[in-house]
Amino acid sequence: MLLTYIFCAQAFETVLEQIWASQFSGMKKPKDKVIKVTELVFADEKGSWGTPLVSLERPAGLNDLGMVAWCMEILTPEFPLGRTILVVANDVTFKAGSFGQREDAFFLAVTDLACNKKIPLIYLAANSGARIGAADEVKSCFKVGWSDEVFPDRGFQYVYLSPEDHARIGSSVIAHELKLENGETRWVIEAIVGKEDGLGVENLSGSGAIASAYSRAYNETFTLTYVTGRTVGIGAYLTRLGMRCIQRLDQPIILTGFSALNKLLGREVYSSHMQLGGPKIMATNGVVHLTVSDDLKGVSAILKWLSCIPPCVGGALPILSPSDSPERPVEYLPENSCDPRAAICGIFDGNGKWLGGIFDKDSFVETLEGWARTVVTGRAKLGGIPVGIVAVETQTVMKVIPADPGQLDSHERVVPQAGQVWFPDSATKTAQAIFDFNREELPLFILANWRGFSGGQRDLFEGILQAGATIVENLRTYKQPVFVYIPMMGELRGGAWAVLDSKINSDHIEMYADRTAKGNVLEPEGMIEIKFRTKDLLECMGRLDQQLINLKAKLQETRSSAPYGMVDSLQQQIKTREKQLLPVYTQVATKFAELHDSSLRMEAKGVIREVVDWARSRLFFCRRLCRRIAECSLIKDVIDAAGEQLLHKSAMDMIKTWFLNSDIARGREDAWMDDEAFFTWKDDSGNYEAKLQELRAHKVLLQLTNIGESQSDLKALPQGLAALLSKVKSSYILCFALVLFLWSIPEVMLYYI
Repeated sequence: MLLTYIFCAQAFETVLEQIWASQFSGMKKPKDKVIKVTELVFADEKGSWGTPLVSLERPAGLNDLGMVAWCMEILTPEFPLGRTILVVANDVTFKAGSFGQREDAFFLAVTDLACNKKIPLIYLAANSGARIGAADEVKSCFKVGWSDEVFPDRGFQYVYLSPEDHARIGSSVIAHELKLENGETRWVIEAIVGKEDGLGVENLSGSGAIASAYSRAYNETFTLTYVTGRTVGIGAYLTRLGMRCIQRLDQPIILTGFSALNKLLGREVYSSHMQLGGPKIMATNGVVHLTVSDDLKGVSAILKWLSCIPPCVGGALPILSPSDSPERPVEYLPENSCDPRAAICGIFDGNGKWLGGIFDKDSFVETLEGWARTVVTGRAKLGGIPVGIVAVETQTVMKVIPADPGQLDSHERVVPQAGQVWFPDSATKTAQAIFDFNREELPLFILANWRGFSGGQRDLFEGILQAGATIVENLRTYKQPVFVYIPMMGELRGGAWAVLDSKINSDHIEMYADRTAKGNVLEPEGMIEIKFRTKDLLECMGRLDQQLINLKAKLQETRSSAPYGMVDSLQQQIKTREKQLLPVYTQVATKFAELHDSSLRMEAKGVIREVVDWARSRLFFCRRLCRRIAECSLIKDVIDAAGEQLLHKSAMDMIKTWFLNSDIARGREDAWMDDEAFFTWKDDSGNYEAKLQELRAHKVLLQLTNIGESQSDLKALPQGLAALLSKVKSSYILCFALVLFLWSIPEVMLYYI
């Protein structure tokens, strides 16, 4: 297990060496070591809550608490100059790796450090949950007040300390004095406090503190938990609160031990921890993203995940030159339905030839594979740029619901789930994946191929509506580029379209479709049942079929003069003809409905941005992704300069205006679509730095004006301004700040000065 300083450092270094040697053999390896490790410890040897951390060089195994942590600078192909991560781990050799007060305080300090620095935090979990302790000093000397001293089997009334023992360890108990008739004095124990801290419920309080901290860390930085050993109780909750989790195949994640559960149930129900929280449970319920067979593979999975993550929150995406050319076409061609994994990363045909998908070869890492299998999620690279992916399984899958040995009438159930349909679990999986990708600041690709949501009674009971609404909310708040693409042979309909539409987040979502893609409220077969019923089909036949036209005309002519038998014969001929034509006209009606269902109509109505042919989709999205990343980077600079009150769209319009007025564009509106011209303009910051400086000056002026409108803020301003200027040594900045302020609110300022 990764529980000692030596093995932890060696494991990371071994995998990093393998990465440099095998995956990136064409790149020049750094001359320095690929990893630099520093242990973190409390600044005070008796450190507890609020004690800061410091770096320390010391041999392994000298820690005096059950948690250890390291600051690691690792050199990877994405970051050849190094990136910093924090690693915190339980030490199961110290009180079984349990969480006591000091362990909680240490974990909290490491978590806070990661949040403050906005760098990744890796938790190596191997623990026995919150620490259970007993006051040994009381245990060794307490006495029992029996109901009958002669017959102990009749029970007892209390436990107590003798006056001598109470005088010695009285601070460890809460007790009251009891005088017996024979003159004996006893100190009846009401509660045991204990000499040492961390014996019981205070550890649960500490567990609450670290649960809150790790949950906050997920929102403020990158968190990843690797379950390298058994993890129990609060340790299990931390794996979920950090959201991203890798589990070793032979290590369980449990809330309590199986023997304790057996005692609770009153019979031998469970036989092992793995039965409760092994990968067969945790990898199929959405807790565990990846499973690995050993620790080296676990470290490899951690580093591969980190290869998609910016070095810090708000940092640039790690981009490598791709070995898989962006220029190549998408060679995998769906026949009847689109295989999501083949569409993403390619497939080998029957002759052993590799047919490439949209994304870079061998870059896709699927996560949450065992849970909600009608949706496929994971991370890949497109032209060397890391992205998050949500795709759709088109084949029917079997959902296995295991039997619970704790319920005598329970049995395993196998429930079929149709492809291209969102069920409660797969909709929840989609929403969670989108949420994770947003926190990781990854561009998002959704290969949209859904016919809709499953809306049966059980689905509604299990929360399909709530999960669908969460998809919308997580897309609404997405801050990176989002591409929704209906692939070849794909379709997007009804509620499935509604929760993915670009108007949910028009600043970031763009929708595209292949030429063969389909999209509408209903499928054509469903549409004609409402809009092209039998009556409409008969009218269409009567309008188009010449034989029917002739028969109806002849019937009209003979109604007044011909005998009744001839009229009846003509009516019968008409009905026979209509019955004969009904199947083919049903096909005609279906084709008519399909013409409302095409990607060309989507583009004409403006609900998609462009029709993108499947074969060229890789090249198109490579270029579009590069352009949008560049735009987002510049938009971020503009909003930072102008202030958060500036809307994304306003910032984009501002950039477009600057670009079109530049010498490169020369006012040509079509120049905005020229990626090379845009990159040339953006890469030279001199083209817009003066504009950004104007925005910064205006932001400061606005802030000072707002201060001038608040009497309470204004009274505190001279003191705050003096504190600010005491840190500024440049006389130019000092004069600029004073002049700007006096210019904005001179009368009030002079009054207070």
